[in-house]
Amino acid sequence: MLEQFRKYIDNQHLINKADRILVALSGGVDSMVLAELLRRCGYDIAFAHCNFHLRGAESDGDEQFVRDYAKRVGVKLFVKQFDTITYAESHKLSIEMAARELRYAWFNDLGFDKLALAHHADDQIETFFINLLRGSGIKGLKAMQSCNGLYIRPLLWASREEIKNFAIENGIQWREDSTNNDTVYLRNKIRHELMPVFDSIKLESREKILESVNHLSSENQLYRELLKEKISQIETKNGVLHSIQKFALQQPVISTERSEWRNPVLSKQLLFEWIRSFGFSFSQCESIFTAIDGESGKEFYSDEYQLVIEKESVDIFPKALNVINAFNALKVSQFENVDNFKIKKSSPNIAQLDYDKLKLPLKTRFWQQGDRFHPLGMHGTKLVSDFFNDLNFTAFQKKTTAILVDSNDEIVWIVGYRIDDRFKITEKTKTIYQINFDI
Repeated sequence: MLEQFRKYIDNQHLINKADRILVALSGGVDSMVLAELLRRCGYDIAFAHCNFHLRGAESDGDEQFVRDYAKRVGVKLFVKQFDTITYAESHKLSIEMAARELRYAWFNDLGFDKLALAHHADDQIETFFINLLRGSGIKGLKAMQSCNGLYIRPLLWASREEIKNFAIENGIQWREDSTNNDTVYLRNKIRHELMPVFDSIKLESREKILESVNHLSSENQLYRELLKEKISQIETKNGVLHSIQKFALQQPVISTERSEWRNPVLSKQLLFEWIRSFGFSFSQCESIFTAIDGESGKEFYSDEYQLVIEKESVDIFPKALNVINAFNALKVSQFENVDNFKIKKSSPNIAQLDYDKLKLPLKTRFWQQGDRFHPLGMHGTKLVSDFFNDLNFTAFQKKTTAILVDSNDEIVWIVGYRIDDRFKITEKTKTIYQINFDI
């Protein structure tokens, strides 16, 4: 097994010579065998043990067992104790997800080149069925990878039985987790109830399931590459704004020599693959896809992003946009009014104002609900929102157009579009305050 272990690491390019490897050591047979194999191969390793305090004295027994082992073999050990139940309650998570978040956040903070996890072939199969029952697509069904950034799984090729036999043959001790037999947990239910059924149907069922998982992994890789290419062809980016024209999602996506037609299933899948990277769910995708053919203006939200159905496009941008005082970047000059002075009307990015009417200092901000101003050349006031609508602004334009205001928060200039009539230059203007917006 040691030779197979070395070969797998080399073939999968899991470890470089200079890598410092942190081994997640629970005390169970899988992690103990992983620790011993890495140690016997001579890699630079350290151990990390999490005590989640979920099994009372049993959890403390696991910690002591790992401490004794690390001391005996002379390997540095990191131990962290967590109040998992409190964390789960405060973050509205299941105990399993809370433990996962806690341990991976801590592992990352320890600063090693690689983190070795003891997942094996049977874990791979169980994960496949867990994701299948969750309704996962190809991305979930491909299950775990031997290497995923910092995380490596050098035992992913070995079965649970092979690992246990190696431990027995080599006198490696381990601790049994009493919850491993509790079929309340989905993984255990699959392990103890579902897999024996497959074993009874076909002798090599586990090997064949693993083959299927590996095929899905390869197919997913190809699918992702083709998808990335397709999205790059139809998506436009402008700073933090991401857009796809509606027709790209509504046009025919299947063609033959005789005919071509729109396949709504494929169009919807393309939409989902685009929006999922911004945190939108498939159920939201269903609603968004329906809304594309409806009236514009409908909005959807993920944790960090806003999606808006515009007249011609679907736009995505961050919900929280940084409000920068762009006034510091504007070019400002002032000069005396003269008889032959001509107002510059050629550039919308230049504002010429009556200096004596301004209440300094000036600053920029974004539009706020209820904002009003006196558009140049108009009598009375107008809602800024109505002004934006007259110009057919998108939701993103409304949120990101800079508005110049004075010290009383009176609007002086919708930057790049219209100054406020109250600050215009007249025959009585003595000093002209000119602002160039070129950022």
